[in-house]
Amino acid sequence: MNERPGSPHPTVIRSLAVTTDDLVSALEATQRAGRPVVLRVTPPFTGRMRARIHIAGGESKDYADPTPLHFEPMLFLDEGAPSYPEVDETRPDPYDVEVHHDQHRQAVAAWRDAIRSFFRTSVFIQTPDGPHEVSVKYLG
Repeated sequence: MNERPGSPHPTVIRSLAVTTDDLVSALEATQRAGRPVVLRVTPPFTGRMRARIHIAGGESKDYADPTPLHFEPMLFLDEGAPSYPEVDETRPDPYDVEVHHDQHRQAVAAWRDAIRSFFRTSVFIQTPDGPHEVSVKYLG
């Protein structure tokens, strides 16, 4: 059998690579639609790992022990990060469907740009031995 080298213990992880677009999409899906979207790291664990967007609950039975790590997207944000713009917040007065659509699209685009300046440079993994801090490197 060809087993990937690594460890079953997440404490070996020193850094996570996260695609910026994956994180923004996960944040948007979570805040806009309430979908159970996470950033997932699959075992075996090594010093540098990649966290990818994933819908929680769709785990393969191939991961018995150790199980993949799931990170809520909000974990990657500093305090004070802007929330996703709600449709009602972009409603023009007087109301016009086309103007509303345009204003909401612009507000979402502005949020997508602004949220990137609130990305954390490190996060904590909860392990049986307690919290373990890892650095985060953003791609793209």
